[in-house]
Amino acid sequence: MHSKQPLRIIGRKRVRNASPNKSYIFIYYKANLLGRTKGMKHKLTIVCILFLLTVLLSAPLNGKDVSSKPKEFGFYIKTNKTLVRLLPNMVFDERGILFIESNNPQRFALKDIDSFVIYGQYDLSVLTLNSLLFFQASPLGKPRYIFGKEIDIDMKKQGTNLYSLKQKGLLSRGYYCVWINDTAWDFVIE
Repeated sequence: MHSKQPLRIIGRKRVRNASPNKSYIFIYYKANLLGRTKGMKHKLTIVCILFLLTVLLSAPLNGKDVSSKPKEFGFYIKTNKTLVRLLPNMVFDERGILFIESNNPQRFALKDIDSFVIYGQYDLSVLTLNSLLFFQASPLGKPRYIFGKEIDIDMKKQGTNLYSLKQKGLLSRGYYCVWINDTAWDFVIE
């Protein structure tokens, strides 16, 4: 082994051979065979870390682009990341009082809600955004909610049967619904 730099001792180990009277001392040497210095190893480490960070941070850029147009008719909440479709709930009329029965509504963080999207053929002249107030429990024990104060909304047509809704004021935490005729889409803002 001929290298430009001398060999360095990095450890010693005593090993016994097959014969019980003889023992050998092996000296391990660290040879600088490739001619690398400490500075080059440091630079190689930095390059590897930068490459790894580039690969990890660029992965979301190749992700699926979120479509702004829904695929099915219904009511959607546009969050920071995607469109979330809400399940419809029925509006009941009992002795002139309109109410809905809560059916485990979806929950959203207040900071995540951007706007609302409605897609389909609906009578939008009667569309309202309301807060919901507790009314009473049903005979089966489900809570019933009546429609509270109507919240002003701006409606903009985005395409064929596609509308974007934005509240004029600020929303707070609570139980809300969008109501059209006998269908209501309810959700909770936390």
